Amino acid sequence: MNTGNDPRSIPPQGDRVHLVRSGELDGFTALSGGTVGSRKLWMGLVENPPSSATDNHHHGDSEAGIYVVSGHPVFTYHDGTKEVRLTAAPGDFLLVPPFVPHREENPDPHEPVIVVIARTTQEPIKVSLPELYHLDPTGTP
Repeated sequence: MNTGNDPRSIPPQGDRVHLVRSGELDGFTALSGGTVGSRKLWMGLVENPPSSATDNHHHGDSEAGIYVVSGHPVFTYHDGTKEVRLTAAPGDFLLVPPFVPHREENPDPHEPVIVVIARTTQEPIKVSLPELYHLDPTGTP
């Protein structure tokens, strides 16, 4: 029985709306099977510090939707001919399809990048790669 306002104190239920307040994130995770009982969706907040970059990677069979809260992240991928760099701004949305190799960068030396990410899997899949390569429409490198 719920005796407080913490939504995680309630067993996951599929018949109600769940609220996770900003101060109640489980690490960076807001919505997942573990926090609110979601079955197909993971959603969380990610902060990339100034002058940082991830390694080259993909997210397996998970789609990733990204909303830029603050900063100007750069998303780099390979189009089959060259590396393409997409610079996003606050209010922009991005989609990273399954298995697409990419890298996230924050070139700003002073401002962190904050993004909200939604994934179509419960686990935060990240497969590191030695380099970026093009994924053709059939899904092969």
